[in-house]
Amino acid sequence: MPKLSDIKFPAGCSVLPELFWSSVDVWVNKPHVVNKRLCGATVAENEGLLPGDAQLSAEEWTFITGEGSPPLALLRNQPPWNSSVRTLVPKVNCYGTNSHKDLILKDLGRQRVTFLPFEEDSEGKVTFKTSNIYQIQLCRKGSEEWALELHVFTPDSWFSDGVAYAKLPWLSSNLLPKLMRWACEYTSSEFRSTLSLLPVDKYSLTYQQLKEKYKAMVKVWPEVTDPEKFVYEDVAIATYLLVLWAEERVENNLTARQSFVDLGCGNGLLVHILTNEGHPGKGLDVRRRRIWDMYGPQTLLEEKAITPSESFLFPDTDWLIGNHSDELTPWIPVIAARSSPSCRYFVLPCCFFDFYGKYQRRQCKKSQYREYIDFITEVSQASGFNTDEDCLRIPSTKRVCLVGKSRNYRLFEETEAERRRARYVLSRQPAPGVAVQRSDLGNDEDGRHGNSDIDSAWGAGFQPRDKVETVRNCATLPRDLVDSVVLQVAKRLLGMTEGDDRGARGVWNPGGSLSVSEVAGLLEQETLQQLKKECGGLQTLLKNSHQVFRVEGGRVYIRDWRDRQSSKAQDKRKFIDPGALKTRRCWFHSHHPQGCPLQVKHCTFAHGENDLRPSTRPLKKLKSASLE
Repeated sequence: MPKLSDIKFPAGCSVLPELFWSSVDVWVNKPHVVNKRLCGATVAENEGLLPGDAQLSAEEWTFITGEGSPPLALLRNQPPWNSSVRTLVPKVNCYGTNSHKDLILKDLGRQRVTFLPFEEDSEGKVTFKTSNIYQIQLCRKGSEEWALELHVFTPDSWFSDGVAYAKLPWLSSNLLPKLMRWACEYTSSEFRSTLSLLPVDKYSLTYQQLKEKYKAMVKVWPEVTDPEKFVYEDVAIATYLLVLWAEERVENNLTARQSFVDLGCGNGLLVHILTNEGHPGKGLDVRRRRIWDMYGPQTLLEEKAITPSESFLFPDTDWLIGNHSDELTPWIPVIAARSSPSCRYFVLPCCFFDFYGKYQRRQCKKSQYREYIDFITEVSQASGFNTDEDCLRIPSTKRVCLVGKSRNYRLFEETEAERRRARYVLSRQPAPGVAVQRSDLGNDEDGRHGNSDIDSAWGAGFQPRDKVETVRNCATLPRDLVDSVVLQVAKRLLGMTEGDDRGARGVWNPGGSLSVSEVAGLLEQETLQQLKKECGGLQTLLKNSHQVFRVEGGRVYIRDWRDRQSSKAQDKRKFIDPGALKTRRCWFHSHHPQGCPLQVKHCTFAHGENDLRPSTRPLKKLKSASLE
């Protein structure tokens, strides 16, 4: 059997066959985690497409099974054989109506799996790619050593298109090491696989269409948030909802597009996309955003405080949406259930809130995030929903969503269901005399929220967020306090390397490094208490002072402006744009014992009063920019 390569497991890694098959299943079911040009895959039982239909040669059968013909157990899909069909879904479809698939043959007795690629056209005609047959086998070398071997039937005739068919060296250098690592470090995830409730191929196609349609919004984004993250994140969330709703229409034989209300809609982009794609709806939020004026009159956005009450029920709405809805998150299943028997909901939890304040952790072994998702699931079920959980593909650490599409009781039981909802909500109220913490915690990842004064009994005790956002990012600290902390920390860092011979040789002193906790030890208690009132505290102040400091991995360094090729994308964004050149004084010119390491013409900051000039950065035009 032609072996292309092998890789030995590290010493002490006990590789059981079960872990090998677990790692193989990751590659079978989630090929996109290794091959970034794929969106995913769908896997189905082998129904009639057995290797006997492929008219393989005796040599090819010998490679696959060790015999010159297919065993009867393989043809019948019986132990020790198992066969399935995997359909690959590329991120960008470059194959037209053809689909690229793998016939996956697992030999459970000999711990090896064979991938037999084939293509299927629109008429169902199958063409096997025998030149690309490959096999992965778990082998035992000696009493304790394990290895993975990669076998390729005809390496010299291997075909690669860079998408469905990777280059042959990629299998050895990328896939094999990944399989080994997964087998050694296998842990079951707390959450479901991404897009488990949707057809991946439809999601991929819709996402590419929407991404192309709305990519221009990145260039005109007026909010302080990162456009690359939030535009494409909302495009992905909109894609998920559009596909989910399309499947629902097919399932229930519906013709009209579903209506929606986005509670705590934030920047309103999700509302804008869903509306443009034909779904009637609107967004509500306590605070108007600058970008709202750019959408046009067809996108309905209302600046309105939202409270859980009879005034905020939506009997004519099909779906309620909670996208990073903060303190409204646990209320959304309740509001949906009380709005009408047919109202459904989608919620993407982010910050941890209970009905009447911050969510208090229970004593358990789960992660805080897993525990909170379980709490919202409990709320959903208590509200009367059959609850589905899924994981979105968005650039966020909080990407688990909950979907309530149907009720867990019958229509005539609505009265009793409402009693259960009311009892559950009341059970979450704090005990008498226990103060409820206000939810003025600043924004979550997107700054979305919505709420106000209480105007109904079943929302009594709900703590609203103020309409005017409290700024607590160290930006409002007294300037002399910030300057004092910066100077004190910088002197300590520079003093750590003053004793070496660099100064004598005329080499600019870059200073040492300190952990954030060590920096805290330099400051007076009164200063620390003042910083603790700000979001992020001391670390935020140091990061805000990016002209002087570089904060990486929890450690603080003096920034050396001679090195402008930072490996961190967040640092790259902090270098000065042309409109701000020489509009601020150079800290190093004024305070570093050896001055600035750059010449005046190369430094982006002003070396003295004569070098200082007013800012010429252009202001963004909001109303004139088109988002269509």
